Amino acid sequence: MSEVHHLAHFDSPKWLICLRISYRLPLVLLQVLVHLPITLLLINPLTKRVKWGKESMAERVTRIWQGSLMQIFGFRLQSFGSPHPGACLSVANHVSWLDITLIHSQRVVHFIAKSEISRWPLIGWTARKAGTIYHQRGSTDSLQSVGAVMRNRLDEGFSIGVFPEGGSSVSFTVRTFHARIFQPALDSCVPVQPIALRYTRGGQLAHSVPFRHNEGFLTNFLRLLGESGGVAEVHFLPIIVVEGMPRRALAESARAAISACVGAQPEINRAQFQAGPTELAEATRAPHE
Repeated sequence: MSEVHHLAHFDSPKWLICLRISYRLPLVLLQVLVHLPITLLLINPLTKRVKWGKESMAERVTRIWQGSLMQIFGFRLQSFGSPHPGACLSVANHVSWLDITLIHSQRVVHFIAKSEISRWPLIGWTARKAGTIYHQRGSTDSLQSVGAVMRNRLDEGFSIGVFPEGGSSVSFTVRTFHARIFQPALDSCVPVQPIALRYTRGGQLAHSVPFRHNEGFLTNFLRLLGESGGVAEVHFLPIIVVEGMPRRALAESARAAISACVGAQPEINRAQFQAGPTELAEATRAPHE
């Protein structure tokens, strides 16, 4: 059975999913093979100094490219609140591999990512070009070196982006935030800005966006490419001043703010994603919907 068959029971007939993939996939290829090299050429030491409004030209072209990619997948972008203009630790809930693209469409930050991504063709090099800091999971030495790089970047005035859950969550559940990822913010005495991410369709949380049970990247990629359009929301929440706060209290404050905005539910077993969209939506409906 093909990947598309796996998608057929979602939100559209199989023929419509195939139709969307047939015209969106060439747009993705155009975006990656043509527009991306042009964008990378425009990200250089000169454009990083040239101002375009309140941001550099390099940041603006990065946001344009990332926003265009989200639109190819059928998402209309909505931003709420304002990103902190100076150095800060930006912490967000982790829903999908699209999260970094979504945040970058609104605010360019230097993300912490798993080292495996650095070996992905094109994507790894592109992410490094954008300032990504790679971490080897399970390595104490890597964690210490990443912490040092984070402090240096924060001291230089950059915003660092992290997903404190340590991985993508099930549906829109916001899991426990790992407190030690907040230590560089305390060391550099920079604020923490929680960022809440929501994907919706028809006014309801789009529970089909995260990875399903035993689903690989390609299947998820094709499924999102074939689904109907939705809204991708980025909520820049009020900053948290770190002075005098233990890192565990800091982590819990950020998680509580994001959970309240997203409408987080209790932890859901990944096997529940085998349920149909109607049953899953009823079981996990956000409180404010």
